[in-house]
Amino acid sequence: MRLPRNPTRPVSIGNITIGNGNPIAVQSMCATHTQDIVATVKQVNDLVEAGADIIRIAVDTKRDVEALADIRQQTQANLSVDLQESYRLAKTVAPHVDKIRYNPGHLYHHEKQKPWQDKVKFLVDVAGENDCAIRVGVNGGSVDPSKTSKFAVDDSISPMLASAFEHCELLDSLSFTRYCVSLKDSDPSKVIEINKRFAADRPDIPLHLGVTEAGMPPEGIIKTRIAFEQLISRGIGDTIRVSLTLPLNQKGEEIKAGRQILADIAAGRVRSVVDYGLKSLNIISCPSCSRVENEAFIELAQQVKAMTEYAADYAITIAVMGCRVNGPGETDDADLGLWCGPKAVNLKRGSETLGSYGYSEILPRLKQELDLIIAERSRVLV
Repeated sequence: MRLPRNPTRPVSIGNITIGNGNPIAVQSMCATHTQDIVATVKQVNDLVEAGADIIRIAVDTKRDVEALADIRQQTQANLSVDLQESYRLAKTVAPHVDKIRYNPGHLYHHEKQKPWQDKVKFLVDVAGENDCAIRVGVNGGSVDPSKTSKFAVDDSISPMLASAFEHCELLDSLSFTRYCVSLKDSDPSKVIEINKRFAADRPDIPLHLGVTEAGMPPEGIIKTRIAFEQLISRGIGDTIRVSLTLPLNQKGEEIKAGRQILADIAAGRVRSVVDYGLKSLNIISCPSCSRVENEAFIELAQQVKAMTEYAADYAITIAVMGCRVNGPGETDDADLGLWCGPKAVNLKRGSETLGSYGYSEILPRLKQELDLIIAERSRVLV
């Protein structure tokens, strides 16, 4: 069965092209530290062998850029780079990659007095000079605050759309059309809704699909499958990323899961949301990547999943984040959030920070707060 496809324009990324009816590309991201050149090259090549079309690498410092130059010399893979707040690094990074990803919400953290339009123009000029594509990566946990203030507190989709449309309009006005857009959230239903709405208004722009912080298998794969089935079966989506919390040596499982989901959709094996039987308790955790500051984060996420089994029937969200880049903001919407530093774990209840605890101390403290929430909700029901 041939998948229906929206008539998006073509965007070349290295030796592949997304959009315009081309096969849906499958992506992943390195979990090795970028400055560990040997390990990163090995993981890039392992991911290519697993079937990855595009591989993203994090670059945060000048030393990361130096390492990236060496990595580029040792692989023919299509490489994407994640700039986060350091948009000016694009100038030294672009000669070594095929795509630059920037987050509109993160542009505001650096050179705050400078208009965001000037920062995007800088990125466009760099991309054009170095034969790079761009991804506008809008994330539900880090939306431009000037957009969130214009909409109701419980409306997280409209600010994301407003931000994406605004950036697309600017890129078009600069005559730069070699870009795709991603609109990600940890809630599959929001991913479905926001991408449907975006595609209805801008069917010409290729979409990168993903459920961010989907968590550990099998739940993380199920959440992602729910979103992909509802979107790709409608012709929406040109490249995908399955974001799973995995040990470093298992990153190829993201590619395997993505390929299997695409094969199932093509074969018509699409089910309704209720058929998957997800538990009410929702544990979200970010994909293991090079920004993780302590690999104990992955084991902690697994321990949280096991410890909280007794609360499976409660509609409570627990977020486990692996670094300071995404941790503080990405945990705000969870009932309980843990973001992990090199030596300690920060515990939050909503946006309120409750304290910092050692990796060996955090589980009992988390359970205490979880029990409080369960008791509070039980009293309300009574």
